[in-house]
Amino acid sequence: MKVTHIIVGLHIGGAELMLLRLCESFNSSPDTEHRVISLTDLGEVGALLRARGISVDTLGMRGAWDVLATFAKLVRCLRLNRPDVVQTWMYHSDLLGGLAARWVGIRNVIWGIRTTDVSCGGGKATIVVRKLCAWLSFSIPAIIVCAAQASRDAHVAVGYSPRRMTVIPNGFDLERMTASPQECGVIRSAHGIGVNEFVVGSLGRFNEVKDHSSFVQAAAIVARRFLHVKFLMVGRDVDYGNNALVAEIAATGYADRFVLLGERKDVPACFGTMDMFCLHSFTEGFPNVLGEAMSMALPCVTTDAGDAAYLLGCNGFVVPVRDPQSLARALIKVISATDGERSRMGQGAYKRIVENFTMKCTERKFQELYERLYLNQDIR
Repeated sequence: MKVTHIIVGLHIGGAELMLLRLCESFNSSPDTEHRVISLTDLGEVGALLRARGISVDTLGMRGAWDVLATFAKLVRCLRLNRPDVVQTWMYHSDLLGGLAARWVGIRNVIWGIRTTDVSCGGGKATIVVRKLCAWLSFSIPAIIVCAAQASRDAHVAVGYSPRRMTVIPNGFDLERMTASPQECGVIRSAHGIGVNEFVVGSLGRFNEVKDHSSFVQAAAIVARRFLHVKFLMVGRDVDYGNNALVAEIAATGYADRFVLLGERKDVPACFGTMDMFCLHSFTEGFPNVLGEAMSMALPCVTTDAGDAAYLLGCNGFVVPVRDPQSLARALIKVISATDGERSRMGQGAYKRIVENFTMKCTERKFQELYERLYLNQDIR
């Protein structure tokens, strides 16, 4: 069976990394061949895919003026490769990839939805594309895979076909989510974090929906109470070149307690440097970063965004979105807990991942979906 994935780009992000993990999980299967088409460029994830022997085509789209030319290239790629299943990732790829697949006669189309709050985080073009997708969802895709139940509910509410929707949560590769004490020690030493200092961690790109502002405000409250706590922030544009973020941190009066690492490739070592993890977004789908922190047995605090509360279960603290006071109170509870209490919280989170959210669980669900489509069974 041949599966072709279509995605807008392959720079580092939640959907892109999930695509990487999914292709890797099938890489040893002799019965399934996975290929990837990026509508734009290769990106870091595309390079990783190629390094693992997975074919990646790039179409070079630069903007809206390239849409028709890109669509023609996409049609040619699909005619040449004739996949049995086309799987698209997020709105723009759903629209272009779905139409191109049906243009060449491929009916086994899987759309992918990962966002939850359809009122936030999208420009005018994205809103138009989403409305078109809602209208076409009754005819183009054979199935629509949502990464979270919250994503499904939100998109049914704005007009997507409920009959064609299913939920397959992300999976996590536990073998990769490890870091040695030496790797973590290097990060601590390089950034002046003492062995007796407690590190509250945040990981995610700088974006309005990630609400770094609430984390900074909550951190300031925590910093006033605890002299031994530092705040480690990791992610694209979460660095000292981000003037807006740096100014907000400076305004707290505790700038010396923050460490900004920017985007990193050694994510497990970054998690290993933390004593606890905080997810502070005001909108999410199924939050990969929270699952990764749980995979490393970190005690966690999260906002009630998307499926974060469902993912964490009863193994940490869940607070309302955009509420720095509540976020600070939850952070203080974890910091004030004993080592044993924090360990039990982290181990509970790890056990939840092992029992419900490994990459093997996700791979099995997608394999069943591919086979049912391939055999032309009614999946609705």
